[in-house]
Amino acid sequence: MTNGDRSGLDTPLTPLRFLERAVEVHPEKEAAVDGARRITYRELAATVTRLANALRASGLGAGERVAYLSSNSFELLVAHFAVPLAGGVLVAINTRLAPAEVQYICDHSGATILVGDPALLAPLADVPFQTVGEVVQAPEQDGSYTGSGTRYDDVLARGDDTPIPWEVDDENAVITINYTSGTTGKPKGVMYTHRGAYLASLGNAMTQGFTTGTRYLWTLPMFHCNGWCGPWSVTAVAGTHVCLRAVRGDDMWRLIDTECVNQMSGAPTVLTTLATAGEAHAMDRRLAIATAGAPPSPTIIRAIGNLGIELIHVYGLTETYGPYSVCEPAESWSDLSDDERAVKMARQGVGMVTADRMRVVLPQAAEDGSLIDVAADGVQMGEIVMRGNVVMKGYFEDPEKTAEAFAGGWFHSGDLGVMHPDGYVQLLDRAKDVIISGGENISTIEVEQAVVSHPAVLDVAVVGVPDDKWGERPKAYAVLRPGAELTEAEAIAHVKTQIASYKAPREVEFVDDLPKTSTGKIRKNELRDAAWGDAKVRIQG
Repeated sequence: MTNGDRSGLDTPLTPLRFLERAVEVHPEKEAAVDGARRITYRELAATVTRLANALRASGLGAGERVAYLSSNSFELLVAHFAVPLAGGVLVAINTRLAPAEVQYICDHSGATILVGDPALLAPLADVPFQTVGEVVQAPEQDGSYTGSGTRYDDVLARGDDTPIPWEVDDENAVITINYTSGTTGKPKGVMYTHRGAYLASLGNAMTQGFTTGTRYLWTLPMFHCNGWCGPWSVTAVAGTHVCLRAVRGDDMWRLIDTECVNQMSGAPTVLTTLATAGEAHAMDRRLAIATAGAPPSPTIIRAIGNLGIELIHVYGLTETYGPYSVCEPAESWSDLSDDERAVKMARQGVGMVTADRMRVVLPQAAEDGSLIDVAADGVQMGEIVMRGNVVMKGYFEDPEKTAEAFAGGWFHSGDLGVMHPDGYVQLLDRAKDVIISGGENISTIEVEQAVVSHPAVLDVAVVGVPDDKWGERPKAYAVLRPGAELTEAEAIAHVKTQIASYKAPREVEFVDDLPKTSTGKIRKNELRDAAWGDAKVRIQG
């Protein structure tokens, strides 16, 4: 062998190895809890193997897609290993999509099999799929079935226990396709590879501190960025998956207490639901929550801290396998006050250990096409860009959008932010959400954090609305805490004590709820569309 030649020594990276190792080292360890159902890693691996063989027996070919429309369940956990073990590609679909949207994703991905919860499949009964040849019902949480047609157990019966190697020939082969929300057009299919999923999983395990003692509550949808790679990363340490099919405050606290949950993830709205639940109480043991999806306000960061819960603030997109960066606390922050530390923790931070560094760049490129960084002063705004092993392979069947996203050799997030002198990135807004009022850029996130800092406010969204003089101006939609009272004038006056007066909303509309995605992100496009009505063009700078 010549110096540096590793032919035959390296094996392709794949998260399938995580389950193989878990069953080798911890075969009788509790792997998953789904209602009354409990399984060990030995049983999980056996079920995965049987389903993989069953999929092959059902005609699934190498690289063909299997779609799942399922809540956080034992069956969707199994799919994250069984579909790629069979040589297929998993397409986990957002459970809140309309039938036409589900049809588009199945047709666009070319899925040949669709597996789903009975209640989610019912509206699809008359949908004329182009490629789906079989629709399969997953069982209810107790293992029973409520509908007719092909059952999950019927499919499992086609398989056997014949071992399949927990490996792949090509680590750059696609393991899953995750479709974006599609709020500004048709959803795009984001391709994850075995290598990327493997490294992203390890990065998340390290960042969130997963160990064999991890008992992970599934408050984050498994369909969202493959649960931030959680099905693989929790399995990598042989932790325990605790399935939760619907996020409610009482159910979260019940499982936290009865199942000794010590890790979970979710958007800031999950944090709010947890902190304001009637069952909320201070922790007498470790509980860590990773949050992303929208910048958490210093207010909710303090509320979670007051419960004795450790908050891990991460940031990323569907195109980055979920979390790409983490707001990793520096030793010097321990000397700060609670309020000062909360402001630091609200930033998006630095690239995780398996990611490249995160940059903030100017809109215009250099003459040679390279990207130009903003000043590291916490003031100059630019676009956040990323690259490396934990960035998508590309958009499925869309080379033009892929080339556009990777202009200059970096993935363009569409998020606007600043670079602070300490090298930490702070998100200011989505490019499509920033308000340009009289030529001044106003960050909706900054205004939202000012509004929600009032003790009467539970949740808020700020969008730009038409203004005859300034083009557009901020308007806030606020949800009050139960029993709280607040007038519009009081809310506006409070905001002006927090930020510059010109950034304050002139209107505050109090609402019972805000439109949100299944992952807790506020659908600002719906609020904007309602405010702008028939106006065809929004003012853009």
